Amino acid sequence: MPFSDTVPAVATPPAATDEELNPFVIAQRQCDNAARYLPTLEPGLFEFLKRPDKLITVEFPVPTSSGEVRNFVGYRCVHNRVRGPGKGGIRYHPDVTADEVRALASWMTWKCAVVDIPYGGAKGGVICDPAKLSDEDLVHITRRYTAELGDNIGPYTDIPAPDVNTDAHIMAIVYDTYEMMHKGQNNLGVVTGKPVHIGGSLGRHEATSRGGLCVTRRVLELGLLEGVESLEGLTVAIQGFGNVGGIAATLFHEAGAKIVAVSDSRGGIRRPEGLDPAEVHAHKRKTGSVVDMAGSRNCTNEEVLETECDILIPAALENQLRGDNAARVQARLVVELANGPTTPEADAVFRSRGTPVVPDILANAGGVTVSYFEWVQNNKNEQWEEEEVNARLERVMRRATDGVLDKQREVNGSLEALTATRRELGRSGHALEAVDLRTAAFVVAVGRVARVCLDRGIWP
Repeated sequence: MPFSDTVPAVATPPAATDEELNPFVIAQRQCDNAARYLPTLEPGLFEFLKRPDKLITVEFPVPTSSGEVRNFVGYRCVHNRVRGPGKGGIRYHPDVTADEVRALASWMTWKCAVVDIPYGGAKGGVICDPAKLSDEDLVHITRRYTAELGDNIGPYTDIPAPDVNTDAHIMAIVYDTYEMMHKGQNNLGVVTGKPVHIGGSLGRHEATSRGGLCVTRRVLELGLLEGVESLEGLTVAIQGFGNVGGIAATLFHEAGAKIVAVSDSRGGIRRPEGLDPAEVHAHKRKTGSVVDMAGSRNCTNEEVLETECDILIPAALENQLRGDNAARVQARLVVELANGPTTPEADAVFRSRGTPVVPDILANAGGVTVSYFEWVQNNKNEQWEEEEVNARLERVMRRATDGVLDKQREVNGSLEALTATRRELGRSGHALEAVDLRTAAFVVAVGRVARVCLDRGIWP
């Protein structure tokens, strides 16, 4: 089953809307908004920070098991390597686009900076439909894609990982292909999310979901929802019952929450009295979907998003919460385990209603954090116990959560001073308004990358 630095689940594509849904445009808008709260950031430097370093396009033929030769297009984008090697998944999906890859790479830069690990952002993808390809076809695609990228990936330059429709086995093929091309050195760190017996890390499989649980617990401890201090008894709806959403259902259930709705690409189910995640997993293994499980009521993905609950967890693809449906969301708190599930227009709706959104660049950063742990173990030829991995993850996620909430308070307590500084420096724009958690997280991330860039200087 796939697992990733991000989120390997699928959901119903968003409905037709006049809203801008290009993920790269959205990522740029989020970055631009954060820069308003960093008035001393030089505009030229900021423009460099928000733009991708490079986008590679590869096109290659593969002899498929059907007997025909098919041509495939793949991308790899490195957004920024100021803080360290590029890091980001490889997805196989028919809707992969250059702009999607560029957006995901940029979000990875900010995500790594939020949790303060020494990586920059990258992302890759191949336009294909794995459901219509054999396992052998996917191996051939992976080997050819890796070979085409050549030295553009490497343990200290750009380190892939699993993503949508790729998994530990695919990462093993990436490693093997790279190893065949670079004999005589320790190449385990070229990719993370590998099988444990090929240098993968214990705890990596659950890391994205576990990180989201750590963040959720911490924001509740810090009073993000008035009168709530723990998950005990809270109701949770999860859109996307793939690896991340499915594991999240189990972990949140074990933490005392009640899972009242879940969904996958075929639809969803609801049960106000609570679903047993173990039963849902068993039903999906047997039938291929959560739909039609005994004791539950079928519903659509949209209805899962609109379920009355305390916490909504979008764990599918981008643009699921938009300006045209955000007002129907009844959750008290949104925790983004998907990348880019909420558009700026939806964010505006949630801000106006006082519904906090824990952003993706914080909430789902557990995956890349444990990928970093895997990389460190590979470089040292070590393997840590799972308890150590999980304890380290908990410390990183709690510290990052504290940092984002502290930044939100700091910014919102200095709006007049920040606005005055902008005026003194001749920066254009309206008076600054109170920031949400997403903007606070971006302020943390952009500030950290900018500081490193200034300290290093611009070469040559």
